[in-house]
Amino acid sequence: MRTAAAYIQVCPDRHAEETERQSPTTFRKSCHAVSRASFYHEVNAVFVVLKRKSIIIAVAFVLAAAALTAALGASGSAGVFFGVSSRKIPVYCVERADDEEKVIALTFDAAWGADKTQGIMDILDEYDAGGTFFLVGFWLDKYPDMTQAIAERGFEIGNHSANHLNMPKLNDETMRAEISSVNARIEQLAGVKPKFFRAPYGDYSDRLMTAVEGEGMVGVQWSIDTLDWKGLSAAQIVERVVPKAKSGDIVLFHNNSDHVLDALPLVLMALKNKGFRFVGLSEMVATENFTVDHAGVQHKDA
Repeated sequence: MRTAAAYIQVCPDRHAEETERQSPTTFRKSCHAVSRASFYHEVNAVFVVLKRKSIIIAVAFVLAAAALTAALGASGSAGVFFGVSSRKIPVYCVERADDEEKVIALTFDAAWGADKTQGIMDILDEYDAGGTFFLVGFWLDKYPDMTQAIAERGFEIGNHSANHLNMPKLNDETMRAEISSVNARIEQLAGVKPKFFRAPYGDYSDRLMTAVEGEGMVGVQWSIDTLDWKGLSAAQIVERVVPKAKSGDIVLFHNNSDHVLDALPLVLMALKNKGFRFVGLSEMVATENFTVDHAGVQHKDA
């Protein structure tokens, strides 16, 4: 069925003859009707064109995002759209399904002092708990026997840099040396190359993450900070960990904090009663085939 505007274009002479026979009033009404029909027809045509362009743009955007996801996500550390950061982000925690076993990783940064390290390992053994110790290079040099003891007792060792510097402020060559020298020293003392790197002060950058990946390692942060280094009491440390703990969390302790030996058994007992098992990072954190979203949650590829 033709619109009035189309009818005018197809039969202009007939339309002219009919308008001559109309009264002025009838003619004005007819013109207004035709004008409205023509207007709606043009608006509808514009809407269809715009809608078609919007669909094309949306499809192109989705395809571009998918390509970017594949390109950046392949490196492991992160970098896609739709909730996943375009920056390289370390792992703060790991996604766990509701039907998976409840696991949590306790980690201990060691930079100054070793007086309580033996006690930490004894407590972990008492509760059949795994743990990961992030060691600084000068700590390794000062306590080589303790480094060997950590490995011999089955605990995992991570890299915490050579000199505990603000890594993003270093040039690329120094940054890589801070990582590689500690890997070599740990391998010499413990017989294994670390899989995980934790930056001093938790300070990361894309350059640092690139350097970490270049060593075949995964950058790791934490999702629960005990703040034990501030001298918090055992009760305060427990309160910072137990109520918020969830499966896949990574907990940060320091090996020589004031009340770590008092707090650790309380944390282990409370979390064990909630059904948690305590694992080293290697058992929980993937080292390949994963992405990390904008919140630092690691998602393992299906």
